[in-house]
Amino acid sequence: MAQQATPVRTARLGRALGPEPTAVSGVVLLLPAGDEVSHRRPSPLMASASLRALGRRITRAGLGAGLATHVVHYRYRGWNGSAAHLAHDATWATEEALRRYGDVPVCLTGFDMGARAALHAGGHEAVNSVVALAPWLPEEDVAAPSEPVKQLAGRRVLIVHGTNDERTDPELSFRLAARAKKANREVCRFEVHSDGHGLHQYRDEVHALAEDFVMGALFGRPLSRPVEDALAAPPPLGLRMPLASGFGRSLHR
Repeated sequence: MAQQATPVRTARLGRALGPEPTAVSGVVLLLPAGDEVSHRRPSPLMASASLRALGRRITRAGLGAGLATHVVHYRYRGWNGSAAHLAHDATWATEEALRRYGDVPVCLTGFDMGARAALHAGGHEAVNSVVALAPWLPEEDVAAPSEPVKQLAGRRVLIVHGTNDERTDPELSFRLAARAKKANREVCRFEVHSDGHGLHQYRDEVHALAEDFVMGALFGRPLSRPVEDALAAPPPLGLRMPLASGFGRSLHR
């Protein structure tokens, strides 16, 4: 009896969130959380409700501007060491967006391990911006940090982290942001006081911040004053910017 070949796993893009524009001029790729090590297939529900809600909010904001938003479905649940499966899938998704829509700017928006993938894949020439929410980052040797940052040069980068995050260390994202800022002034980082890993306590403010940043990066819309100040401020000020309660309530009114 002939032995069946094991099917090759492939990443894929989910259906566009909201109505897909007839002419696409920018793409947001949503990168869900993952595990440090796992070769299991991801669940179709791997993208959290909060990440999907953020995607829908950004999609509404981009109506009329030609924005397409997709969730990336990984091949594996895990990062898996040097294989860096999630980062490779983020790069594949960027290539797939270009194949579908042509030469358009891409914003990689990730949460947890997906944020790490977004930062790694941010060096793709089509990526003009990265949003990293509560990024999972490995412990680093300060003398020889393992996480690359040079690929982020020329990109606009937003990192958001809760100060009470017990799953991913906010100090690690600060250190990465500080290294990235040395080569790229377009890096900012916001701290969400007393919020945890899921950023649920101030979800509306976090989503408003991400929307403001993405619309500015992809379509040149004016940034809010706090984001402008964070990008312009020298370290550590622009990398420890507090996210104010109520942020976004007066935006775009």
